[in-house]
Amino acid sequence: MEIKIFDNFLNKEDFREIESLDLPLPKSDELKIVREFLSKESLNRLNDNYHQKAINLLKELCPEKIKLYDYSDFHLILTGKNYKFPIHDDTPNKLLSGVIYINPEKNSGTKFYVSKADKNGKEVEWKKNRAVFFSRKERETWHSYEGDKINTRVALVYNLMTNDVKSVCKIEKKNYLFSLLRFKLNPYFYRFFKKLI
Repeated sequence: MEIKIFDNFLNKEDFREIESLDLPLPKSDELKIVREFLSKESLNRLNDNYHQKAINLLKELCPEKIKLYDYSDFHLILTGKNYKFPIHDDTPNKLLSGVIYINPEKNSGTKFYVSKADKNGKEVEWKKNRAVFFSRKERETWHSYEGDKINTRVALVYNLMTNDVKSVCKIEKKNYLFSLLRFKLNPYFYRFFKKLI
């Protein structure tokens, strides 16, 4: 799996705006996803400022998927200091997965694994405004994230998305029905068993 890392990904104005948000912090063992965190104007500016860079990354990492792009998704993930999200490979509607580390000064970075059974993984060190991007691939782009046992971890997620999961599976040479089944069932498996299939 190829991972792209960029320091100072957001310009100073955009980073400061997101960093200074008054966010509803999760409990220490919880995760919060915040979708409505900026005004429509600010979200449009984010898209204007970084869309071409993201498209160029997708062209570099998986050019076959460019034609499938439908929309961009921005949201914040607030990870409680004791929370751990399990090893997973992202949903098939994500063409390009990206995370930008926002707060605090130090925390745990995203870890990448060679397989779901891998216990070690390689961490992309946490640094404010560091961005980590990859083009997900079914059952290959394994990764996880967690709090550092000290502070809540705040990260901006920036994904290029598609509505055409069937074509994603064709490009990846994966079974569409199996992929769709995992996509639909994993939220329930996680909610009730804290595991993913």
